[in-house]
Amino acid sequence: MEIWSVANQKGGVGKTTTAVTLAGLLAEQGKRVLLVDLDPHGSLSSYFGQDPDHQAKGAYTLFQQKDELSADELRTLLCNTPIESAYLLPASTALATLERQAIGRDGMGLVVGKALKLMSSIVDIAIIDSPPLLGILLVNALAACDRLVIPVQTEFLALKGLERMTHTLTMMARSRNRALNFAIVPTMFDRRTQASVASLRHLRNHYGDNVFPGRIPVDTKFRDASKAGQYPHVFSPDSHGIDAYRQCLKWLQGQGQASLEQVS
Repeated sequence: MEIWSVANQKGGVGKTTTAVTLAGLLAEQGKRVLLVDLDPHGSLSSYFGQDPDHQAKGAYTLFQQKDELSADELRTLLCNTPIESAYLLPASTALATLERQAIGRDGMGLVVGKALKLMSSIVDIAIIDSPPLLGILLVNALAACDRLVIPVQTEFLALKGLERMTHTLTMMARSRNRALNFAIVPTMFDRRTQASVASLRHLRNHYGDNVFPGRIPVDTKFRDASKAGQYPHVFSPDSHGIDAYRQCLKWLQGQGQASLEQVS
């Protein structure tokens, strides 16, 4: 099983849209996909009709019953999504209480990674939608993942969030004793605005090959798909945004293959 985490230490940059769209396109390729919502706000869960305020089971259960859940029990926490081969591990607003609960408990930063490994027989790839704040949940997402996808809105405030994210990656690399493979995806690009064009140029100049060579444009079809609770590539398969994410996924998969070749 591969684990991808979608994260940025700034909200509103397209994390949930990126997670949902990539998951749908991977399922279209025949992959068995698990979406994991680790954000207490539960945007990903709400996308598929789950209510984080009244979610009895889900991601929070992993922390409640750390090291006690079997693979079969973990499967009972999953919810169906509109695609048969894609599942959701929903969030609960109770996730926001974990910082306090984690005090004095060992291994709390590795809970999600250990749980996902138990589901490797039924899942080919897991995609984690992470919270924007540095804490136990983001640490879990980073510790668990093989690949980090960082959506960055092409505007200047979002670049500051990316700077915080790269600082966090440096700290995590020290604790993992290896660098984390990351990819930056420019989102919400509007070629008509100078801010978008300048921000995209900044990303390319400062982060080079770690930046997706394309960009994800502003596309209202994503919002419409969210309202309908449908995967964007099913809701509007021919939209400009979906075409850009198809190119992005192809690039991400090519990056992953290149990394494997380097290791071997």
